Amino acid sequence: MRPITYARAADAATAIAAVSADPGSAFLAGGTTEVDLLRQNVLTPRHLIDINDLPLNSIEPQPDGALRIGALARMSDVAADPLVRERYPMIAQALELGASAQLRHMASMGGNMMQRVRCSYFRDAESPCNKREPGTGCPAIEGVSRGHAVLGVSEHCVATHPSDVAVALAALQARVHTQGPGEETHAYAFDDFFLLPGSTPDREHPLAHGELITAIEVPAVPVARRSLYLKVRDRESYEFALVSVAAALSLVDGTIADVRLALGGVATRPWRAMHAEDFLIGAVAQRANFEQAARVELSTARPTPMNAFKVELAQRAMVRALETLANGSPA
Repeated sequence: MRPITYARAADAATAIAAVSADPGSAFLAGGTTEVDLLRQNVLTPRHLIDINDLPLNSIEPQPDGALRIGALARMSDVAADPLVRERYPMIAQALELGASAQLRHMASMGGNMMQRVRCSYFRDAESPCNKREPGTGCPAIEGVSRGHAVLGVSEHCVATHPSDVAVALAALQARVHTQGPGEETHAYAFDDFFLLPGSTPDREHPLAHGELITAIEVPAVPVARRSLYLKVRDRESYEFALVSVAAALSLVDGTIADVRLALGGVATRPWRAMHAEDFLIGAVAQRANFEQAARVELSTARPTPMNAFKVELAQRAMVRALETLANGSPA
């Protein structure tokens, strides 16, 4: 058994200083993923700093119309917040579809951004894995890969990013706010916060050791009021997505004035479908255009023989989400 020390931090500066000073330390929030990985010896910190007492759980509208969500706000609280449900239905739906009620009551929004992949090779401490031990290889490429990514992959990693709500936040161009040692702060655009695996799949985020997520800022996006989160999975009971789509649509006389699309379950990070968005702006809201946009977005997919079905499934899910919004059907 590995000994682990534990301490509770009363303020952000103390927590950041404690973790920054020790390469073997880590923050602990809801722990819904972290504790599992500790038990499996996938994560091996020597010291845990509990940050649950920090005042980072508010959900506050900003003067510019944005919404600032504290990093320690629980998933269930965010999903139930009236402003979230009114302005960003896709966020509330992604949170409710993302986990059981018990997990949503514990899991924090910041922790959700930092959760690790569900790849079985990563989670088996005895298997080689470039994400866990760089240079050891990616057995999923030639092995069991049904649930793995087809977009954003590399020869070093094909693991799928697991978050649901991060997909909705990617579609909305959210920003992640952090604080580092010396009270230095950063604001990361979502595309910059989630790194593609490339040749360094062990590096998933640009954060320095000890840099703490403090908030997620969702900008004012009028189109998001007409949005949904569609999740396709093997079973209905809080399974991870095979494919998911966060979509928002605004029409003027049957023509697409604005659209936001992001994909989950198919990529190594929350995948903003910008090629599809560019195709659709100014197009007539009809099935043929939705299908072509989906084909354009998935044209760069690199599937394995085991997960090739995801390409068509993702295209069909995108069309279904867009048609649902275009027809004014319930999300």
